[in-house]
Amino acid sequence: MTHKSRSGLARLGPLPWIGPAVLLILVVVVWPVYEMVRTSFLKISTSGFVRGSAGTDKYQKLFDEPDFGHVLTWTVIWTLTVVGLTILISLGLAQLFNQQFPGRRITRWALIAPWAASVLMTSIGFKWMLNQTAGVLNTAMTDLGLIDKPEDWLGDPSTAWPWMIFVAVFVSLPFTTYTLLAGLQTVPGEVYEAAKVDGTSTWQTYLRITLPLLRPALLVGVVINLINVFNSFPVIWGMTQGGPASDTATTTVFMYQLLNTDMGESAALSVVNFALVVVMVLLFLKVSRWNQEEGR
Repeated sequence: MTHKSRSGLARLGPLPWIGPAVLLILVVVVWPVYEMVRTSFLKISTSGFVRGSAGTDKYQKLFDEPDFGHVLTWTVIWTLTVVGLTILISLGLAQLFNQQFPGRRITRWALIAPWAASVLMTSIGFKWMLNQTAGVLNTAMTDLGLIDKPEDWLGDPSTAWPWMIFVAVFVSLPFTTYTLLAGLQTVPGEVYEAAKVDGTSTWQTYLRITLPLLRPALLVGVVINLINVFNSFPVIWGMTQGGPASDTATTTVFMYQLLNTDMGESAALSVVNFALVVVMVLLFLKVSRWNQEEGR
């Protein structure tokens, strides 16, 4: 390579190295977002033909949907409940797995199972387990005399929601627990020894030392879970498909239901959903002061 060509590359700086990554982001992220926004302003037939511009009519139609308010409310409740329970349980599991005990390696491997399996496959497995006529849960509870007759666990929103929350937490625990466990293992042992010398109790040590030092890993776990749970589709679709009607649907599932009748309205909900995720994550990062040092 000549000196002149090397000078030309030097003027480009890091562009030759980051160029492929930027191109990938443009193709995989930016282009689909652009198409999603553009589609939300179009009239599109159920067969996929564009019939012209719709202006903001699709957004107006979306906000006028009778189920929209209910779906949006349940999406917020669903997200906060699943993320909250996941973080709390993962904190306990991470603390447990950070200790030395017989069989620790086996239990760590066992925790990976829900993560390694397909989320949709796990959801369908629980759906079969909860089946009213042939489900193992109804069979066992009936045989034990805990219920008089088989229950339609997923046919009633009051019982379907708790089960879906349970499954969503179940599949979210592995990633969150290992994220927090990695954070725990970076805490120097000398810190705990100094706390013990000072006579600090176990609970005070956890609140004043462990949690503050775990903050970066905790932020990662919360943000990733907020995005994943808010956009969760396989758990709900695999268990109830958002039914009956839209009683167990979140915005992501409701979006898919609208796709069968109006592609433009479904795209409008996609845009709203995308905006809500961005706002939610930004608010959380603002409240958590993620980019500020402790004590400043």
